[in-house]
Amino acid sequence: MKGITRARTGFAGAVATLTVLALAACGGGSDSAGDGGTDGGDGGDLIRVGFSQLGAESGWRTANTESVKESLSEENGFDLTFVDAQQKQENQIKALRDFIAQDVDVIAFSPVIETGWDEVLQEIKDSGIPVVLVDRTVDTTVDDPFVTWIGADFTQEGTTAGEWVAENAPDAKIFELQGTLGSGAQVDREEGFGAVVGDQIIGKASGNFTRAEGKTAVEAALQAYPDMTMIFTHNDDMGLGAIEAIEAAGKTPGTDIQIVSVDGVRDGLQALVDKKFNYVVECNPVFGDQLAELITKVANGEDVPKETIVIDEAFDQTITQAEVDARAY
Repeated sequence: MKGITRARTGFAGAVATLTVLALAACGGGSDSAGDGGTDGGDGGDLIRVGFSQLGAESGWRTANTESVKESLSEENGFDLTFVDAQQKQENQIKALRDFIAQDVDVIAFSPVIETGWDEVLQEIKDSGIPVVLVDRTVDTTVDDPFVTWIGADFTQEGTTAGEWVAENAPDAKIFELQGTLGSGAQVDREEGFGAVVGDQIIGKASGNFTRAEGKTAVEAALQAYPDMTMIFTHNDDMGLGAIEAIEAAGKTPGTDIQIVSVDGVRDGLQALVDKKFNYVVECNPVFGDQLAELITKVANGEDVPKETIVIDEAFDQTITQAEVDARAY
């Protein structure tokens, strides 16, 4: 990058020191892991960004990836190298090390899980390349490992879902369909939900944020917990898999077994219109423009907030087909 000061030393002075490394943050892809394809031009005045997306496990992640790529375009002043990690931490670590070798201006990534990043984050810090965390967060012993984070408040999403349950289904017997164990989205949504209606939860299992694994987990839960009357799912895709399992068992989703979900992708909201979901807490994936603004400031050594919370909504069965059709994702 030419013409832009790469103030890689002294970033701790540019932003408030981050004393909490695992912030409350959602939760991908397109390019295959390790392809290292560059979506920008040949440099010049462009800001060179290495972005490691954790995968393409859901409709939410796909919408997030599209937003990131659209915003971090050459037209907008970026030279983007985008790598899809296919939900494997080892792929992300390799991509991050490749970004160091390429001497990019800024590294951004959505960590697949919270832990296991100490070594590579220290290597990035030693290289002087600033890090922007996207969507999810990390739990690390490295001091000041990233400049800023942008994403949703996962804990609040769980709390919002729990508050709806407490008001509308206080006697529900709940099976919790968890996301990828150890991910920020799983940990925080579980914490927020459990703090409100934890005594109503009769069982839990992970569906790894995918529709197929969500279906499998609910098939087993229907056998293990025949008295369950509600599923709280950590994302829409697993909830859609739950619908398939419930219907295959001869029950009616949304009636015999209510479904409360997080994400707000079009397929999930369509299930709400169809009365198969009962409540959906949005996790807005379209914040590429905000990310681009943050990265530009970081590359220029400007002050940035230590965290940027993406605003979410929530929807019940009063949502209309027209509202769903008008959604961008």
